[in-house]
Amino acid sequence: MSDTTPKRDEAETATGGLARRVPSQRRSRERFERILESAMEIISEKGSDAFRMSDIVERTGIPFGSLYQYFPDKTAIIGTLAERYNAEGRACVEQELASVDTLPKLHAALCRIVEGYYRMFLDEPILCDIWHATQTDKELQRADEAEMRRLAQLLLARMKGLAPSADETELTRTAELVMVLIAATVRHAITLERPEGERVVEQFKAMLSRSLPEMPG
Repeated sequence: MSDTTPKRDEAETATGGLARRVPSQRRSRERFERILESAMEIISEKGSDAFRMSDIVERTGIPFGSLYQYFPDKTAIIGTLAERYNAEGRACVEQELASVDTLPKLHAALCRIVEGYYRMFLDEPILCDIWHATQTDKELQRADEAEMRRLAQLLLARMKGLAPSADETELTRTAELVMVLIAATVRHAITLERPEGERVVEQFKAMLSRSLPEMPG
C-alpha cells in the first residue's frame, strides 16, 4: 500500500486545530507528532512568518504527499499547535473556577489565571510566535476569537452562580471583557522586559480585584 494512502483503521476526524485528520494507527500517529515537533523547532528558530512546509519535509524526510495527508498548509499546523496550548490553558481555567463560590474566591481565581497564562508564555516562548500568527491570518484569528468565547462561557457560568438575579446580558458582557482583558494584558506583558512585565501583571490583578465587586447582582 502506498505511503500516502490512509489506512482503514486510522481515525479521520477533523480537529479544532485545522488538521485534516488525527491518525489512530501508532506509526502514523508518531509521524503526525513528529511533524508537529519539527514545526515547533522550526518556528522557534525562524518565527512563524518564515516557517514553510518545505522546512518540515527537509527536516523530517517526510514527503509532501504524506505531510499533506494531515495538514493542508502551514496554517493548519500552527492552528493545531495553538489548539493544544489553548486546551492546556482552558483546562487550567476550568480547574481554577471549579471551586469558586464567593466573590473573593472569584477574584483570587482570576488572579491565578492571569498569573498562570503569563507563566505559560514565559515558559513556552513559541507561544509568542503562535499568537503572532493568529493575528496575521484570518482563519487563525477566528479560531482565537472562538477560544476566547469558550473561556468567557466558563467564567459566565460561574458568575451566574454568584449573581443568579443579575441581567444575563450584562454578565455575559462582563465575562467577555474580563477574558479579553486578561489575554491583552498577558500578551502585552510578554513584550516587556521581565521586571516590567511582572509589574504590569501585578497592577492588572489589582485593577481586576477592584473592578469585579461592581458586578451586577
